Amino acid sequence: MTVRHLRNQNINVARKEPKINFDAQQHRKLAIQPDEALNMSNQQQIHNVAFEEACGFIIKLGKDAHSYGSTTGNLEKSLSSITQSFGFHGSFQITPGEIIFAFQEDESHPQRIHLTNLPFCGLDLDKLAKVGDLMDAVIGGSISLTEANNQLDEIRKDPLPWGQFANALSYIACGSGIAILFSGSWWDTFFAGFFSLVVYMMIIVSGRFGQRAAEWLPLYTAFVAAALTAITKHFIPEINLVLVVVSAIIILLPGYGISLGVAQLVSQQTVSGGANLMNGLVYLAKQFCGAWLGATLIISLLPVTSAAAGTPVSSNWLWLFMPLIIASLCIAFQTSNRDFFWAALGCAIAYGGILLGGAVLDGNLGNLFGTIVAVVYANLWTRKTSRPISIVLLPAIVLLVSGSIGFRGLAAMASGQVAIGEQQFMQMFIVALTIAAGLLIGNTIVKPQASL
Repeated sequence: MTVRHLRNQNINVARKEPKINFDAQQHRKLAIQPDEALNMSNQQQIHNVAFEEACGFIIKLGKDAHSYGSTTGNLEKSLSSITQSFGFHGSFQITPGEIIFAFQEDESHPQRIHLTNLPFCGLDLDKLAKVGDLMDAVIGGSISLTEANNQLDEIRKDPLPWGQFANALSYIACGSGIAILFSGSWWDTFFAGFFSLVVYMMIIVSGRFGQRAAEWLPLYTAFVAAALTAITKHFIPEINLVLVVVSAIIILLPGYGISLGVAQLVSQQTVSGGANLMNGLVYLAKQFCGAWLGATLIISLLPVTSAAAGTPVSSNWLWLFMPLIIASLCIAFQTSNRDFFWAALGCAIAYGGILLGGAVLDGNLGNLFGTIVAVVYANLWTRKTSRPISIVLLPAIVLLVSGSIGFRGLAAMASGQVAIGEQQFMQMFIVALTIAAGLLIGNTIVKPQASL
């Protein structure tokens, strides 16, 4: 969940170039078989556009939607839908790092394959919603491809819907709220919010230095957060070092990517699922290394006294801070004004499901029930509005994800508490599995509609 500024690298494979060698699974998925091809006599051609023009637009649309946070399965279905609306055949293979486009004008022509490398993707639900609306307009025939291309360029230039000041406040509120959720003291809550602001400022600055800075973002943000926390602990010994660091970088933790990877593996999307899972684990390892280096450096220079943790903030404060956490997540993910209420409602429904399931059964089944009700709500909302499901589902799922558990597990193992660390690290995968099961059950209860 980071803010990343990227430059896409395109590799265009023309019809007469040497063939690209794919593994068997990719080849089966990309090959357009005659029985899978669209029957042109029965398919209404909404547009009368040139094949090359349509391919260029679909490639541009796919790259933009991917960079704004569209998930693999949703994007593949959406690209197939718009390709068919042009009267052409298309098949797509999407992973977190690349998109393979396969186009065919008709059965008498060979396939055209285009490979686009996407090292990272960001998260901007406002722009994703605009791209979804644009795609619906193109499929409906109410806009030409020339106009659609121009609108994609305009969407790229759109400013943040809430502005940098509101985004800074969202990081502060989210960091402070998570500290209370983790039973932190008032000192923990205050410094978690303040260091979250520091992390946000680092994200803004890193965006000006391109891809290299984005690759090292998890390490140096965690390093600075841990170093500042260790310095603060020198003066206020009762501060919980791990809790404050985790709270400060909570929006950057890769719990969603890890959970999404497990869910995709369960649903047999092995390529993208494995890539998401490994990317999430590597990202988590970078954050832990940065935090460990930052804390170790300061502790070696300044004496840090171990003391009992401060008195936890009363759980009654969660009634105030939980709405702030929900609103902060929606703002941090750039949810538009139009969709803000529905996204916040989805988060509230998911959190209510967690509380209800946890009270009746246990914590893990609470996550399962929370995921089910969130998915059912998101599918119903998408059916009603025909807007991207990620707008309301992604912030809700983030409330359930397991990245903080894995980080605390690594921290426990580094401090010599191997048994506790292993237990917490395994708990991260258990939570991811319950989320994956909830996604499958929720999509079974209410069938999802194709959307970004």
